[in-house]
Amino acid sequence: MPVTLSHPTGLLQQPDYAPVALGVGTRLLLLAGQAAVTPEGEVTSTDLAGQVHSAMHHVAVGVTSAGGEVGDVARLTIYVVGWSPSMAEELLEGTARAQQSDGFTTPLPPITVIGVQALWTPALLVEIEATAVLD
Repeated sequence: MPVTLSHPTGLLQQPDYAPVALGVGTRLLLLAGQAAVTPEGEVTSTDLAGQVHSAMHHVAVGVTSAGGEVGDVARLTIYVVGWSPSMAEELLEGTARAQQSDGFTTPLPPITVIGVQALWTPALLVEIEATAVLD
Protein backbone atom coordinates (compact mmCIF):
# COMPACT_ATOMS: atom_id res chain seq x y z
CA MET A 1 0.00 0.00 0.00
CA PRO A 2 1.26 3.49 -0.72
CA VAL A 3 0.21 4.88 2.71
CA THR A 4 2.06 4.15 5.95
CA LEU A 5 0.39 5.20 9.22
CA SER A 6 2.35 6.03 12.37
CA HIS A 7 2.13 7.31 15.95
CA PRO A 8 5.34 9.36 16.44
CA THR A 9 6.62 9.94 19.96
CA GLY A 10 5.44 13.32 21.20
CA LEU A 11 2.01 13.19 19.51
CA LEU A 12 -1.24 12.00 21.08
CA GLN A 13 -1.09 8.24 21.59
CA GLN A 14 -4.58 6.80 21.17
CA PRO A 15 -5.80 3.69 19.31
CA ASP A 16 -8.59 5.07 17.11
CA TYR A 17 -6.59 6.84 14.39
CA ALA A 18 -2.97 7.47 13.47
CA PRO A 19 -1.87 11.11 13.56
CA VAL A 20 0.58 10.72 10.65
CA ALA A 21 0.13 9.19 7.19
CA LEU A 22 3.05 9.02 4.77
CA GLY A 23 2.04 8.63 1.12
CA VAL A 24 4.51 7.26 -1.40
CA GLY A 25 2.23 6.58 -4.38
CA THR A 26 2.08 8.32 -7.71
CA ARG A 27 -1.51 9.56 -7.80
CA LEU A 28 -3.47 11.72 -5.35
CA LEU A 29 -7.21 11.13 -4.97
CA LEU A 30 -9.34 13.92 -3.50
CA LEU A 31 -12.83 12.67 -2.76
CA ALA A 32 -15.70 15.11 -2.31
CA GLY A 33 -17.70 14.95 0.91
CA GLN A 34 -19.71 11.76 1.11
CA ALA A 35 -22.99 11.51 3.00
CA ALA A 36 -25.46 8.83 4.01
CA VAL A 37 -27.56 8.96 0.86
CA THR A 38 -28.56 6.57 -1.90
CA PRO A 39 -27.56 7.41 -5.49
CA GLU A 40 -31.02 9.01 -5.77
CA GLY A 41 -30.33 11.26 -2.77
CA GLU A 42 -32.49 9.49 -0.17
CA VAL A 43 -31.04 9.48 3.36
CA THR A 44 -30.06 5.94 4.43
CA SER A 45 -30.05 6.32 8.23
CA THR A 46 -31.32 8.71 10.90
CA ASP A 47 -28.67 8.14 13.60
CA LEU A 48 -25.08 9.41 13.65
CA ALA A 49 -23.41 5.97 13.79
CA GLY A 50 -25.47 4.74 10.83
CA GLN A 51 -24.76 7.87 8.82
CA VAL A 52 -21.02 7.67 9.53
CA HIS A 53 -20.99 4.01 8.46
CA SER A 54 -22.89 4.80 5.26
CA ALA A 55 -20.68 7.81 4.42
CA MET A 56 -17.53 5.74 5.04
CA HIS A 57 -18.92 3.07 2.71
CA HIS A 58 -19.29 5.76 0.03
CA VAL A 59 -15.68 6.77 0.64
CA ALA A 60 -14.70 3.13 0.03
CA VAL A 61 -16.73 3.09 -3.20
CA GLY A 62 -15.07 6.31 -4.38
CA VAL A 63 -11.55 5.09 -3.64
CA THR A 64 -12.03 1.67 -5.21
CA SER A 65 -13.69 3.18 -8.29
CA ALA A 66 -10.44 5.08 -8.89
CA GLY A 67 -8.42 1.86 -8.70
CA GLY A 68 -7.40 2.15 -5.06
CA GLU A 69 -8.13 0.33 -1.83
CA VAL A 70 -9.45 1.68 1.47
CA GLY A 71 -5.94 1.20 2.89
CA ASP A 72 -4.82 3.94 0.48
CA VAL A 73 -6.85 6.57 2.37
CA ALA A 74 -4.37 8.97 3.93
CA ARG A 75 -6.76 11.44 5.60
CA LEU A 76 -10.42 11.84 6.56
CA THR A 77 -12.19 15.09 7.36
CA ILE A 78 -15.51 14.54 9.10
CA TYR A 79 -18.08 17.33 9.29
CA VAL A 80 -20.70 16.75 12.00
CA VAL A 81 -23.81 18.87 12.52
CA GLY A 82 -23.90 20.29 16.05
CA TRP A 83 -20.73 18.46 17.10
CA SER A 84 -20.00 18.02 20.79
CA PRO A 85 -17.56 15.63 22.47
CA SER A 86 -20.51 13.60 23.76
CA MET A 87 -21.06 12.47 20.14
CA ALA A 88 -17.63 10.82 19.88
CA GLU A 89 -18.78 7.35 20.94
CA GLU A 90 -21.46 7.23 18.25
CA LEU A 91 -19.05 8.58 15.61
CA LEU A 92 -16.46 5.93 16.52
CA GLU A 93 -19.17 3.25 16.44
CA GLY A 94 -19.87 4.21 12.83
CA THR A 95 -16.19 4.13 11.88
CA ALA A 96 -15.80 0.74 13.59
CA ARG A 97 -18.67 -0.62 11.47
CA ALA A 98 -16.88 0.65 8.35
CA GLN A 99 -13.65 -1.00 9.47
CA GLN A 100 -15.52 -4.31 9.75
CA SER A 101 -17.63 -4.06 6.59
CA ASP A 102 -15.36 -2.16 4.19
CA GLY A 103 -11.88 -3.01 5.46
CA PHE A 104 -10.73 0.41 6.66
CA THR A 105 -7.46 0.21 8.57
CA THR A 106 -7.11 -0.13 12.32
CA PRO A 107 -6.12 2.42 13.40
CA LEU A 108 -7.81 4.72 10.92
CA PRO A 109 -5.75 7.29 9.01
CA PRO A 110 -5.49 10.85 10.38
CA ILE A 111 -8.92 12.31 11.11
CA THR A 112 -10.12 15.85 11.69
CA VAL A 113 -13.65 16.29 13.07
CA ILE A 114 -15.25 19.68 12.41
CA GLY A 115 -18.54 20.82 13.88
CA VAL A 116 -20.86 22.57 11.43
CA GLN A 117 -24.22 24.28 11.70
CA ALA A 118 -25.85 22.38 8.83
CA LEU A 119 -25.24 20.29 5.72
CA TRP A 120 -27.04 20.45 2.36
CA THR A 121 -30.23 18.88 3.73
CA PRO A 122 -31.54 18.94 7.33
CA ALA A 123 -31.71 15.12 7.55
CA LEU A 124 -27.94 14.76 7.15
CA LEU A 125 -25.81 14.65 10.29
CA VAL A 126 -22.37 13.95 8.79
CA GLU A 127 -20.31 14.39 5.64
CA ILE A 128 -16.87 12.81 5.12
CA GLU A 129 -14.11 13.96 2.76
CA ALA A 130 -11.14 11.72 1.98
CA THR A 131 -7.67 12.04 0.55
CA ALA A 132 -5.99 8.90 -0.76
CA VAL A 133 -2.61 8.12 -2.28
CA LEU A 134 -2.71 5.54 -5.08
CA ASP A 135 0.04 3.61 -6.81
